Amino acid sequence: MVSRSSVFAVNSVVNPGQPMNASNSVGIVETKYFTFAQDEPLVLDSGETLGPITLAYETYGRLNANRSNAILISHALSGDAHAAGYHTPDDQDPGWWDDCIGPGKAFDTHKYFVICANVIGGCKGSTGPSSINPKTGKPYGLGFPVVTIGDMVRAQRHLIDFLGIDKLLAIAGGSMGGMQVLQWTVSYPDRVQAALPLATTARHSPMLIAFSEVGRQAIYADPNWNGGDYYDGPRPNAGLAVARMVGHITYLSETSMHQKFGRRLQARERYGYDFSTDFAIEGYLRYKGNRFTERFDANSYLYVTKAMDYFDLSDGQGSLAAAFLNSARITYLVVSFTSDWLYPTYHSKELVSALTAVGADVSFCNLQSTWGHDAFLLEVDTMTNLITNFIGRITSDYHIPLPIAESASDSR
Repeated sequence: MVSRSSVFAVNSVVNPGQPMNASNSVGIVETKYFTFAQDEPLVLDSGETLGPITLAYETYGRLNANRSNAILISHALSGDAHAAGYHTPDDQDPGWWDDCIGPGKAFDTHKYFVICANVIGGCKGSTGPSSINPKTGKPYGLGFPVVTIGDMVRAQRHLIDFLGIDKLLAIAGGSMGGMQVLQWTVSYPDRVQAALPLATTARHSPMLIAFSEVGRQAIYADPNWNGGDYYDGPRPNAGLAVARMVGHITYLSETSMHQKFGRRLQARERYGYDFSTDFAIEGYLRYKGNRFTERFDANSYLYVTKAMDYFDLSDGQGSLAAAFLNSARITYLVVSFTSDWLYPTYHSKELVSALTAVGADVSFCNLQSTWGHDAFLLEVDTMTNLITNFIGRITSDYHIPLPIAESASDSR
């Protein structure tokens, strides 16, 4: 059983007017909510069950007549369903991948129907530890079951079914989003035409697990965390801010930090010789950490980072190539960045080797960049050219028709 609105609109743009300074924007968009697993809970990889489940999602563009032009965008750790456009005319912050989603952009909404959903375990509208547990009437907290990348993808598949899409033209995402891309190709190879895993990995290395654990320990150490039961009191913002600061360092590179901050002092000419914020990089990290606490839940941070640590495509398969055996007919574009030390290029090369071993059509680009892991979001021109050409080739090879002219409502 699923819940849905009485009229299914395939285009989330509800106001054709665009906010100021929003060049090629999709305009004003609406976050929607899909609820399922009311009668039959979703069985998770852990063996536990979860239901009902709500997914927050947004869509941009229009489906073509045979629903073959849909592209699923998967978000990274701190992302959400709001990938493009603005929520209100006064909104100053567009969606997290607005540079690449919209008319004439990499994911051209004149051609494609683009979908982005918040993952389960998240805190931006999808069911997670801050959601109300129907059995208790209180937030789940640590009573929420542990979820995996596979569970996140399994829930997304229910959303794609609800939207009436048999096969995705493409699925794309960076970092944790790239993990979801890879999981989709392994779990549902017949539901994906093309895959774009960007700046990602098939498994977390011990170093990456270590960074995740430092962030989690910072949250545990905050006295306001209270074993995850803090929703009726003060939040563990200090711990979450430190976790974000640690994580944010891994998204940058030494070169980008040197170029942006160097050893510049923060609003002073001389060292304070105390423990105030002397350096500009210190002020930047504190700002990032504090801003993060305004929009993210500490328990979700624990659950999502744990899902990333558990992720290992080769687990139980014998080898990474064996995991891709049923995915060989999918066309892949694998992208890495030279300054990314969170997921270094060798992670992507491992993916390419495994895909090549099973005969998959795979293109690989190791892009020169000084932006570190965040390059997949910041190298806009390069990414636009790559993605436009790649998806254009897929569209041409499979004769994907353009969407019909915009009409008042969908035939459903």
